[in-house]
Amino acid sequence: MAERIIKIGTRKSKLALWQAYYVKELLEKNNHKAELVLIETKGDKILDRSLSKIGSKGVFTEELEEQLRNGGIDIAVHSAKDMQASLGDDFELIAFTEREACHDVFVSHKEGLEINASSEIVIGTSSVRRVAMLKKHFPNAKIVDVRGNLQTRIQKMKDGLCDVLMLAYAGVHRMEYDDMIVHELPLDTFTPATGQGCVAIESAVTLDSEVKEAVRKAINDEDTERCVRGERAFLKELQGGCSIPAFCLATWTEDKQINITGGLAVPEGKPQIRYTYTVDADKVEEAGTQIAKETLANGGAELLAELKN
Repeated sequence: MAERIIKIGTRKSKLALWQAYYVKELLEKNNHKAELVLIETKGDKILDRSLSKIGSKGVFTEELEEQLRNGGIDIAVHSAKDMQASLGDDFELIAFTEREACHDVFVSHKEGLEINASSEIVIGTSSVRRVAMLKKHFPNAKIVDVRGNLQTRIQKMKDGLCDVLMLAYAGVHRMEYDDMIVHELPLDTFTPATGQGCVAIESAVTLDSEVKEAVRKAINDEDTERCVRGERAFLKELQGGCSIPAFCLATWTEDKQINITGGLAVPEGKPQIRYTYTVDADKVEEAGTQIAKETLANGGAELLAELKN
């Protein structure tokens, strides 16, 4: 590729900047020049409403995509879990970083908290998936909506809004808050959102093919890509984003197949909607789509209609 500075679009939060600098470092290790372009999104500006009330499509991506479209940036860096299910015809995901541990955790500034199924604690989260799971597995807890970047949420907790925050381990670890983790949640009951733990690289489909290939070569982890594309196939069939309680996780088995589990977190008293397939790696997207179809056919369509209303 001829000498060129690759322009990386990113949100301004500390976690988004960590991700962008990580991508910049990977590009520079492969002898490409790169610079950051900081962009504020709707999801960063509107903090007094839950994500489900703002609308799921493009809450954290719309402004970045506008810059991709007009050439202000070459690539946009996102948490893969923030990406809407369908990008439309103008954009594509061209690379996925190696995945961090993808489970959820409770973080707190308080010591000696007793955390179990009967705990009467106040838990902060802005995720409808997490709320539904918490109501099932921590029925005595009070759940409050907490929005903002990680540092803002932690300050709200310290100011007394809640006892603990429920967050993705990846973000907590990247921001070096590991010492605040008071409980780690199991993947089998708190299965994460699509793409959780992974950084995704988006571009316009019109981006120069040499630049795309350079980015993929420097950044893409093929094992992670297989899994996340399977998870995204599930989400696309559901036509979902971050305002529905969907979960999906694909992981590699020892014999190089992929386990993929997906479904919807349902309110207490309703049958669980959860399916798992084990497939050859080249069939993971088909499996993700099939899990979504089964989810919709077995109570998921009605649940999503209820939530929409």
